[in-house]
Amino acid sequence: MNTYDLAIAYSWEYDDDFIISVANIFNERGLSFLPISFGNLKETILKIQKDQIFIRFFLDRASDAEEEFLPLAKLIQEKNFFIINKYSNVEFAIDKATMHLEFIENGINTPYTIIISPYKEKKEIELSLEQLARLGRPFIIKPANTTGGGIGVVMGAETLSDVLKARQNLENDKYLLQEKIEPVEIDGKRFWFRSFYVFGKIIHCWWNDLTHIYKELSDDEFQKYNLSEMDSIVQKIHNITNLEFFSTEIALTREKKFVVIDYVNDQCDMRFQSKHFDGVPDNVVFQIINSLADFIANFSSKVGKF
Repeated sequence: MNTYDLAIAYSWEYDDDFIISVANIFNERGLSFLPISFGNLKETILKIQKDQIFIRFFLDRASDAEEEFLPLAKLIQEKNFFIINKYSNVEFAIDKATMHLEFIENGINTPYTIIISPYKEKKEIELSLEQLARLGRPFIIKPANTTGGGIGVVMGAETLSDVLKARQNLENDKYLLQEKIEPVEIDGKRFWFRSFYVFGKIIHCWWNDLTHIYKELSDDEFQKYNLSEMDSIVQKIHNITNLEFFSTEIALTREKKFVVIDYVNDQCDMRFQSKHFDGVPDNVVFQIINSLADFIANFSSKVGKF
């Protein structure tokens, strides 16, 4: 039987560089790695079924987008391999309406939000003048469960007719109406961040909400601007969701209040900034891969190799 410390299923062509980097780093650290793409999917499924392959940790970056990978996901669960971001935890975490309520209950600041039922359940919207005034204009419309690439999100909504139109696009989904958050600007920087959680390691980046450009956040900047509260926010999100690898967006408002914007992303974009202008800084991607390797190596040392 071949044992792999980590297997990653992927289908997105822009994941290629990430996969190559994982392979290189794991090889350097004496860890085994199995990439699973369309090319070896059927072969891998067959070998797992025959107990010719054992996978210690599995990261699924494919089955949410490609149904061909669903049999693999089902088999991985049946074999009880360790799934990074268990599917039940992902299902819980990606529901924005649920996360909104969980965050409030756990003391995490969120934008003022109105949750409305699916269009298929209730076509009419009942909103008070007070609610509309508090939302402000423009406001944001988000589907609760449809995720990835901003699908269904309306950034500059102005009227109730905008809400009605948006709801009909995904009529089975709940929707969130949210106030638009404007971050404070200090020293020419917009204080909007994307933060990653990787098996206990927290990595914060500047992320410009207007240009979508990342920039590494230095330790000096972290101290200078007193951003330590972001660590506790990200840790709270992990405690709520039990996800091992995710990202979130945090903004600091003019009132010096940290507000979580895009609650939980379980599928983190790992494109390298050196190849894509809006990608993640290369060094951050390497930190993420090494954090993943650290956890697996430490786990291996405790339980021993199979």
